[in-house]
Amino acid sequence: MTHTTSASHAPVDPAELARDPYTVYARLRQAGPVHRITGTDGLPAWLVTRYDDVREALADPRLSLDKHNAAPGGYRGMALPPALDANLLNMDPPDHTRIRRLVTRAFTPRRIERLREPIRRTADQLLDAVATAERVDLIASYAAPLPITVICDLLGIGPADRLDFRSWTDTLVAPDPTRPSLAKEAVGSMLSFLTRLIADKRAAPTDDLLSALIAVRDEEDRLSEDELMSLAFLILFAGYENTVHLIGNAVLTLLRHPDQLAELRADPTRISAAVEELARYDGPMPLAIRRFPTEDVTIGGVTVPAGETILLSLAAAHRDPHRFTDPDRFDIGRDATGHLALGHGIHYCLGAPLARMETGIALSALLDRFPDLALDVPPGELRWRPSMRSRGLLGLPVRTGTIKEATTAR
Repeated sequence: MTHTTSASHAPVDPAELARDPYTVYARLRQAGPVHRITGTDGLPAWLVTRYDDVREALADPRLSLDKHNAAPGGYRGMALPPALDANLLNMDPPDHTRIRRLVTRAFTPRRIERLREPIRRTADQLLDAVATAERVDLIASYAAPLPITVICDLLGIGPADRLDFRSWTDTLVAPDPTRPSLAKEAVGSMLSFLTRLIADKRAAPTDDLLSALIAVRDEEDRLSEDELMSLAFLILFAGYENTVHLIGNAVLTLLRHPDQLAELRADPTRISAAVEELARYDGPMPLAIRRFPTEDVTIGGVTVPAGETILLSLAAAHRDPHRFTDPDRFDIGRDATGHLALGHGIHYCLGAPLARMETGIALSALLDRFPDLALDVPPGELRWRPSMRSRGLLGLPVRTGTIKEATTAR
């Protein structure tokens, strides 16, 4: 028998979700697989909380990412011009299939692997800059500047433009509701910049991803101007925001679990497995990007009407005891295979190999340089981004303690 609701129409408290999301999601998961909620945008949505349902829904072709399939008045998202909105996170097949195929031809494993040494050098340079400070904010000094440098290197954006790019992205990631004009200005500035950048790359290509995307073809097919700009915007926005939060959350998790940190220090070769468990335990995206059913669908025995908003809770799924044993325990020895932090199905993250590499290098360099690294404030005093969709620290004050010289060749 199906149901049309399994919870009261209560607003979601962003402060509670920021403070202790996993307790909130555990309560909902235990109460039922799907809940009717009111999101922080004031609109109703259906929240899916159990691993099997979330994983299946991520790959369900009836659940559309195309905002045109939302019911009238049922979607309020970031207002982007078409030139920045024609990206993979707003598309279904066949457009999604065509563009992803073209991007895959340019965004190759070889191109990603070539970034390994530059990432290591950048990590060491950032740590050099804070090595003499007894106390430092790791978000501002390390977790944020590292990804923006990597993404700009990938796209071929020169150092002179990177501060502007980071400023625009920060404004869009955390818009000030009292000053909506700032987000609009950031969008306009980014659009103007990307228009000029693509024109420059087309006139004088260099060995970077954006030049490769301009040149890539599949027989007679190639990316349109709007698709190019939208992809550059998506790579920058997603590659920056998610990696900042993944690194920041990972450092905090390790510092709060000294036994696991000691195990990782004792055997640094376990860093890859640790990154997978860190992504599961406290990843940067509590929710997958919203979906809109193209027809009535039944999830966990609950029928969701066509066009309504479905939110798939990765955070709830990752703490589902039916999928992960003792899921609230952080364990770098756990087999975290099957976590959904980087997606599942046709929308699996194209940048997943880069995110894994970057996070592993960032953590290895940090832990090697500062063997006595410690939190500088009680965990309860840390401030989190007040968002349902993004799980990230606004700051991470630490004491650096003993300092070692960098071992990376420069």
